[in-house]
Amino acid sequence: MLIIIIAILAVLVLWGISVQNSLVKSDELCKNALRQINVQQMSRYDALKALVKLTREYASYEADTLQKVIEERKVTSSPNPTAAEINANQASLDSIAARLIAVSERYPDLKANENYQKTMDSIQTYEENVRLSRMTYNDTVTKFNNQVRMFPGSIVASILGFPQRDYLAEDKSKTEYPEI
Repeated sequence: MLIIIIAILAVLVLWGISVQNSLVKSDELCKNALRQINVQQMSRYDALKALVKLTREYASYEADTLQKVIEERKVTSSPNPTAAEINANQASLDSIAARLIAVSERYPDLKANENYQKTMDSIQTYEENVRLSRMTYNDTVTKFNNQVRMFPGSIVASILGFPQRDYLAEDKSKTEYPEI
């Protein structure tokens, strides 16, 4: 009888260790996905700064204004960003990009500049990378939250203090169809 009890306890301990390892692995994947978004946002930020430099040659007043906006909305480069920080960074970068596009509309020569076009293309690439990274993060969080919430893993998760993770907010303005 004692051997059966010890065997059952050993199986439970091994199962608990397995679940804990799985939760740690998923948690680390979530953290890594957030860091990847932060890296992409920093690259986008650097491209936007380069675009401001190009714009300065064409429109000093607007470029100075944009430079001030960029300094005020500096993207955080936290080594462990939170979903809220990533969302705030995205809003800041979107604001900067919108102002740059508005300035470029006033200067057709600027839009025809090869360096401007290359920089805009790289910004589009970074935009796509951020979008894909956000999707990866939310998918990873879904898997992690499933592990944390589903029985019997939820027991181990609550004992070891693994809370659910927040999803990145979606941009409501991009989910509605434009009026035609």
